[in-house]
Amino acid sequence: MSMPLPFPVSEIDPDLEETGRKLFAGPVEFLKGVVAMSGLPPADRLEVAFAGRSNVGKSSLINALTGRKGLARASNTPGRTQEINFFTLADARYLVDLPGYGFAEAPVATVEKWQRLLKAYLSGRPSLRRVFVLIDARHGVKAVDEEILTLLDRSAVTFQTVLTKVDKIKAADRDKVLDQVRGKLAAHPAAYPEIIVTSSEKGDGIGTLRGIIAGLE
Repeated sequence: MSMPLPFPVSEIDPDLEETGRKLFAGPVEFLKGVVAMSGLPPADRLEVAFAGRSNVGKSSLINALTGRKGLARASNTPGRTQEINFFTLADARYLVDLPGYGFAEAPVATVEKWQRLLKAYLSGRPSLRRVFVLIDARHGVKAVDEEILTLLDRSAVTFQTVLTKVDKIKAADRDKVLDQVRGKLAAHPAAYPEIIVTSSEKGDGIGTLRGIIAGLE
């Protein structure tokens, strides 16, 4: 009898996927950009956050989830967007867009300020249920990703890995990348034991991710 794979690709019940579709078909609005803990909105609803290194496709994924092309805007210069951006999903959720990490262009002082804000947010936000960490399927987990995964471990925040841009690689290469990601995740106690495989361009995995967000309590 074969052992089940660690960190299998997420699959959800069709009813939950439909619940997610309905939730994301409702109103989604940009609420505010936050540069200090004092600016956070009230922790009055469940929230999920999206993290990923610069150019991983985070804005595209948020736009695909919400079905709104211009909702999340990518910065032309990696590392320039230093705000934590909050979006309201109906009256039920906050979607939180964390700044891209791995910045080559941002000044050191700016990076340090953002890192302090990120640590404070992750460790002190009671309504944060899950962080979705985006990993580019063409590259797998890089050293800069390991830093955020370790930070999430230390903050005791559950994170779930989302492979992006899966349409950009061949099917045979996908299995290799999944094996690499599984190996890296095994060292992180805060990792949720399933991986979501997505393509914002083709729509792969978008319904699954919507359903997972809708099903969180």
